[in-house]
Amino acid sequence: MKLLVIGSGGREHALAWKLSHSPRVEKVYVAPGNGGTSQTPLLHNLDIQDTDALIAFARQEKIAFTVVGPEAPLAAGMVDAFRAADLRIFGPTRAAAQLESSKDFAKAFMLRHGIQTAAYETFSDPLLAKAYIARHGAPIVIKADGLAAGKGVVVAQTLDEAEQAIDHMLGDGKLGEAGARVVIEAFLEGEEASFIVMCDGQHVLALATSQDHKRLCDNDQGPNTGGMGAYSPAPIITPALHNRIMREIILPTVQGMRRDGILYTGFLYAGLMIGPGTDSQRTIKALEFNCRLGDPETQPIMMRVKSDLTAVFEHALSGTLDQAEIEWDRRTALGVVLAAHGYPGAPRQNDPISQLAPDTDTCMTFHAGTTYRDNQLITSGGRVLCVTTLADSVLRAQQAAYEAISHTQFEGRQYRNDIGWRALPSSKA
Repeated sequence: MKLLVIGSGGREHALAWKLSHSPRVEKVYVAPGNGGTSQTPLLHNLDIQDTDALIAFARQEKIAFTVVGPEAPLAAGMVDAFRAADLRIFGPTRAAAQLESSKDFAKAFMLRHGIQTAAYETFSDPLLAKAYIARHGAPIVIKADGLAAGKGVVVAQTLDEAEQAIDHMLGDGKLGEAGARVVIEAFLEGEEASFIVMCDGQHVLALATSQDHKRLCDNDQGPNTGGMGAYSPAPIITPALHNRIMREIILPTVQGMRRDGILYTGFLYAGLMIGPGTDSQRTIKALEFNCRLGDPETQPIMMRVKSDLTAVFEHALSGTLDQAEIEWDRRTALGVVLAAHGYPGAPRQNDPISQLAPDTDTCMTFHAGTTYRDNQLITSGGRVLCVTTLADSVLRAQQAAYEAISHTQFEGRQYRNDIGWRALPSSKA
């Protein structure tokens, strides 16, 4: 069996790596891939990004199925094009991907279908946006309406910071179409968690829980990023909360899409804010939806998968996801992102990566912003690597990850030293 994974990040490296573990898989092509996928056994980089060319390749090579990793090709309708060509592909259609490609669409959808979320309004006029902020005060959240590669959210602690975010998104045009409109939301207190499921249009299969770390610096300080690390499972999501999230957020979303005439297939990621209290008292509100696996949540989640993942995808593509199961490693997986100098604002590229920790059964370095040039591995993006470990506890996984990072070297690297802190006893955090 030959498979195709679309994308070039750490999420795609981890997904392709896990798919390649199936005894039924001969090759996994990754388009376009990165420096890590080019060196991983059974993975083969494919320097094609045009949808029509990918369809021709999938036909020629008799690809069993394709999985789309990143959001941009989903929003551009890659799934629609593959299906029109009668090729099997896992992901949401362009219409369904609006849940991620437009924050305004997602907020209106949640309001329409009774899914709890923060109060909001949408603006394209900076003066009206600033007047709204002045009326509501800070802290307040400003989001670019469109896709902004994890850089379109500002949690403003002051009015001045909020106004600067408005000027950046609506004023200077640096975010392009993504910033042509902004969604301004009420600030929510609580603890964030990631909840990711697979959908076949009718049935839903939940993946292992996880928790991301969005801020650049320790103690959740600094600017928002695409994610600086994650761990799985997330202790905050107890079995009781898991049931509530499925009942209050996930199933109403899939059912709501069907009522709106859109069959939702693919991964569905709910970024949640979970309030304080007992399980029955806690508020659960959706901060955002993504229409793909999270990055860097995918890396620790894939480390914990013990099943043959190809069988799960085949069920999803056949509409029989209710018959699929995933066996999870009971251990904790934890991933720490190593980012380039200047990330997230202006990441520097072309720094040589002189050393990597050796890959083992319990420690994997998944690549994102890397490439090979003249037989030298160099940085080529903002988030460069995700060092991911598996151990009997959060503390041991954390210790193993930072030990591996000490053997991972490139100029200007930056990373957080506290990934997993929320799951540690206060004396160890």
